[in-house]
Amino acid sequence: MEDSSIATGVGLTALVTAALRAVETNTGDPLIRDPFAAHFVRLANTENPLPVRLEDVAGAEDRTLLKFAADGMALRTRYLDDHLLGTGAAQVVILAAGLDTRAFRLGWPQACTVFEMDRKPVLEFKQDALDQAGARPRCDRRTVPADLREDWAAALVAAGFDATRPTAWLAEGLLPYLSPAEEESLFDLVHKLSAVGSSIAVWAMAQDARGADQRLSSMYSTFGVQMTSVTNTEPRRNIVDHLPSLGWTVTENTIAELAGRYQRPPSSSRRRISLFTARYSA
Repeated sequence: MEDSSIATGVGLTALVTAALRAVETNTGDPLIRDPFAAHFVRLANTENPLPVRLEDVAGAEDRTLLKFAADGMALRTRYLDDHLLGTGAAQVVILAAGLDTRAFRLGWPQACTVFEMDRKPVLEFKQDALDQAGARPRCDRRTVPADLREDWAAALVAAGFDATRPTAWLAEGLLPYLSPAEEESLFDLVHKLSAVGSSIAVWAMAQDARGADQRLSSMYSTFGVQMTSVTNTEPRRNIVDHLPSLGWTVTENTIAELAGRYQRPPSSSRRRISLFTARYSA
């Protein structure tokens, strides 16, 4: 998490994620629609061009792999969209928001505040792109420049966060980039700032990177992303086991379950990806 450029390191992974959302958006029957994703990709002008539709990839095998990746992205995105809206929380915090556009594309409850936390260069790039696109948030959107490896609570509170109100937290694709100590500190702060009734949704933990699908790793490398160089797979505390000891009730899901729920073809990957939500009731 050292490089500040949107087109390198972890920043590039955010662009690849946006590219996959664009690919899904440009299919005939998209599970999610992100009208800004392709704009991010084009504006970044990466060294290795990123596709924003299936037709951007020439070979049939590569196109099949891109569709596989976009399907997985669509399932996780739709699931997390539905979860966040389903909480009914008036206060949402997106940790390491990257190029997330939920503040602009989801129908939030009235008076809902969405806090987007990330490094300043990422937030500035996103804001420039959104301004160019004429985007208008559908909630009270507040960006919070912060390094999540440090004590970021003060910055969040300064932006108007109220720790006495239930919060819906989102940690999507963040944990594999953190060290064990950084991950523990992150969840300690989330717990400390969470009122009863709060929830958190998590996609992907560090151990998932150790068992990464080699087909996807190969595809990411063609886009200039070497996952082994940006992820941290050191052994760490299992947060799924730890959260219940703090009063959180955890619900785990699988991509296969989501494929059935949203009527998408089952994944051909044997890789297990951590996908869970937890609610604080103690």
